Amino acid sequence: MIGRIVISDVSPVVSCGQWPAKAVVDQQIPVSATVFREGHDLAGANVVVTDPEGREGVFRRLAFIGSGTDRYETTITCHEQGVWTFRIEAWADPIATWRHAVEVKAQAGQDVVEMAVDLEDGAELLEVTLPGIDPVHQTALAHAIATLRNEDLLDIADRLAPSLAPGLVAALDAAPLRKLLTTSPEYQITVDRERALYSSWYEFFPRSEGASLDPPRSGTFATATKRLPAIADLGFDVVYLPPISPIGEVNRKGPNNTLTPGPDDPGSPWAIGSRLGGHDAVHPDLGTLADFDAFVARTRELGMEVALDLALQCAPDHPWAKEHPEWFTTKSDGSIAYAENPPKKYQDIYPINFDNDYAGLYAEVRRVVHHWMSHGVRIFRVDNPHTKPVRFWEELIADIKKTDPDVLFLAEAFTRPPMMHTLGSIGFTQSYTYFTWRNEKAELEEYGHELVEAAWHMRPNFFVNTPDILHAFLQYGGPAAFKIRAVLASMMSPSWGVYSGFELYEHVAVKPGSEEYLDSEKYQYRPRDYSRAPLNPYLKMLNRVRSEHPALHQLRNLQFHFVDQPQMLAFSKRDEDTDDCVLVVVNLDPHAAREATIYLEMPALGLDWGETFDACDEVTDSSYNWGQANYVRLDSFYEPAHVFSVKYRR
Repeated sequence: MIGRIVISDVSPVVSCGQWPAKAVVDQQIPVSATVFREGHDLAGANVVVTDPEGREGVFRRLAFIGSGTDRYETTITCHEQGVWTFRIEAWADPIATWRHAVEVKAQAGQDVVEMAVDLEDGAELLEVTLPGIDPVHQTALAHAIATLRNEDLLDIADRLAPSLAPGLVAALDAAPLRKLLTTSPEYQITVDRERALYSSWYEFFPRSEGASLDPPRSGTFATATKRLPAIADLGFDVVYLPPISPIGEVNRKGPNNTLTPGPDDPGSPWAIGSRLGGHDAVHPDLGTLADFDAFVARTRELGMEVALDLALQCAPDHPWAKEHPEWFTTKSDGSIAYAENPPKKYQDIYPINFDNDYAGLYAEVRRVVHHWMSHGVRIFRVDNPHTKPVRFWEELIADIKKTDPDVLFLAEAFTRPPMMHTLGSIGFTQSYTYFTWRNEKAELEEYGHELVEAAWHMRPNFFVNTPDILHAFLQYGGPAAFKIRAVLASMMSPSWGVYSGFELYEHVAVKPGSEEYLDSEKYQYRPRDYSRAPLNPYLKMLNRVRSEHPALHQLRNLQFHFVDQPQMLAFSKRDEDTDDCVLVVVNLDPHAAREATIYLEMPALGLDWGETFDACDEVTDSSYNWGQANYVRLDSFYEPAHVFSVKYRR
């Protein structure tokens, strides 16, 4: 039933309050609502914020932001991790209503005689307010009351002046007289640490670091640890590892996904489990659990952290397949069904069936997650979560975060939009996206707008490539294509990721029309020589710019600008608190130079339409005097993008 004062369209709210909105510690969170009542009397609104311990914050009033819209808003900040709640309180504001009425009447020429009742009404309202106002304003309020009743003052302006003084008005607005109090439902906000929103990921296979092809030999955690300083030097803060558990021997895959492995072929890390152990074990070729602990410790020393793959599937010889056959789907011939995504076949993997023993599976997966948490893992990249029940993830993530709110979960779900968005809503901290397949200007702008609209429930992570996805743009675009995609990913999204080999321009697919790499690292060792990686300085520059500019740590501030060239994209991000602004212009054609005129939305940059500014290019160290309309030429052979730091002339 609707309240005495109408409260509607509260934000941020996800699915009518079914799930919490998302925020990070110390983020400025805009809270708004539509609030109105019948007639001409004025209403007011405030937000009540409750921290994870149940403590309510101070009174915070919402500001009226537009005549005719009945919209009110403010910003709140949550200073610790956990689940916060907020509610909107709306109320009749008799003092503001009185103040507005007497101002209008006085301006219309009514005198003290005609307004005698109004003056006494005001005095009585202020008397009711007197006990609750800040003591520093009580003298001024008492003076205003006395003046309203001072019949020796015959000028209406003199009688009203103390009551309308800006200082007293502000004090009364901060401690209003609230009548007909109406309360909205309570809504939740899950507050994570900053890395939930802002992060730079680097994915690599430990078994390829220090590996040998002749004779075949796996790298180890010890050899992989030697790679960590170089990753940290590039500015990445999350090191993502594919599964590190023992790999199945039954139906093991050979090079390029063949069914005929040799005796020394290592198989796919996602074919988890063998006679050597399951999800809670370390592959002996990589070392021991103590070696993994040392790898995690070194990562932390370098200012990074480990993200570990959580893949809920099994090789045919995983201990679960023998001990819990009810956890899988049995076919009519009595065999367990292997994974398929036609036309792809994964004969080395059994998918899990949650419908036969949900409670048993839940308990086991929870145990596995806590096992790796106890060894320093606070981020999990979840493989194919869309192939498991959504209810399972909602319960598991809430369970984990109840005691460990700093644990983050990234959903690797390249699937239908409703599933992707729902996984974000029910608790996944970040989500893979369709960015890899968005390469044209119109689709990048459309997708950027979509992600901004979804920001309260789904945080994107723009991976430029993955072991599974080598887009045709990278296959045939040359070195410029790698720069273009890196700029777009790192500047558009507060979180982005790179799979190793990107910095070496690895671009050869297994066959035409495929997005699979030739000699894929999923099925074999792939030692690399990073000493001459041509893209390393560029990646380092991008991560440095991200680190130095708070505007790039956010998503909802993404603003596109008009460019009269279909192969050129321009967008900006601005942080109002720090007045930090970054403007990016990208030539989306990796094969040719393009030129255009860019027409900037100056207010989005914090400028008036006629102002100018210094556009300082972080890529080339050049600087330009820019205004609302600007000519640009970008040659992909030399440099396909400008990354401008906006310097104001104030």
